Amino acid sequence: MSVYDYKANTIRGEEKSLEEYRGKVLLIVNTASQCGLTPQYEGLQKLYETYKDRGFVILGFPSNQFKEQEPGSEAEIEQFCKVNYGVTFPLFAKTEVIGENAHPLFQYLTSRGPSEQYDIKWNFAKFLVDKNGNVAERIDPQVTPAEIEDRIAALL
Repeated sequence: MSVYDYKANTIRGEEKSLEEYRGKVLLIVNTASQCGLTPQYEGLQKLYETYKDRGFVILGFPSNQFKEQEPGSEAEIEQFCKVNYGVTFPLFAKTEVIGENAHPLFQYLTSRGPSEQYDIKWNFAKFLVDKNGNVAERIDPQVTPAEIEDRIAALL
């Protein structure tokens, strides 16, 4: 199994197979628009712009599971991200990332590491995925996009 075995709905409701990202380095992030970490969108967009031509893609998955910090509709989330942070990387529909109703992709991502190391405890948890679709690392929410740039570059 790899991330390529999963599908998810885009922020506009279209089903997308992650197979489309085969051969690319991915950063999968659960996001929120009303969180203290929301300004990370700016750093994520900068990383995306810097490395997208080298085969890097960020996949943003808004989630309302942490203190309801993503209450808007998909259209509102998309608008917020574009207007406030210029986000052009792919965004997906609001997604449950923890619990028994967690999306199968996030069940897979959190099961890749030892015990609780890969659990998602807050918004902006990041999963760095190599070109073969394997989870290379789970990165804590407080770690900024700029702090992981060297890890991304190394996988490219």
